Amino acid sequence: MKEIKHEAIENIEKSHKCEHNGYEYYRHKFIPYGASNNSVVSVYEIPPKKAAYPYHYHHNNEETFYIISGEGILRTPDGERKVSAGELLFFPTGEEGAHKLTNLSETDNLVYIDFDAVHEVDITVYPDSDKIGVWGMGVNKIYPESADVDYYEGE
Repeated sequence: MKEIKHEAIENIEKSHKCEHNGYEYYRHKFIPYGASNNSVVSVYEIPPKKAAYPYHYHHNNEETFYIISGEGILRTPDGERKVSAGELLFFPTGEEGAHKLTNLSETDNLVYIDFDAVHEVDITVYPDSDKIGVWGMGVNKIYPESADVDYYEGE
């Protein structure tokens, strides 16, 4: 039987990722992938002048952010705009849901909750770098869009 979960953010283990210039985050996984049938919930802390992820959109998974503190620049297909504490942001599936959130501050972290509606398999498109990510069912890989092969190649 699943039980109701409650936890103070500061008591949730925090992971850190910083593998590329311009991208860095700390992540508290409140509801990690696999702990729920349909949801992933994390609190992100984005250091000054960094983003968590490149500009992207999902084919199956929707995302909703709630900005807890700080200010950022949100890039979408409609352009860029400033976002700040207290705002809710929803990103639907498909190209219209493309997004990238970058911390504006020189000194303070941008902190937000990321509520994800997840599916067993998701395809993520990275338009700026012509990549496709395949996530789920034991596959977690990124491919260049140009890596197209004939359906029967190698058979």
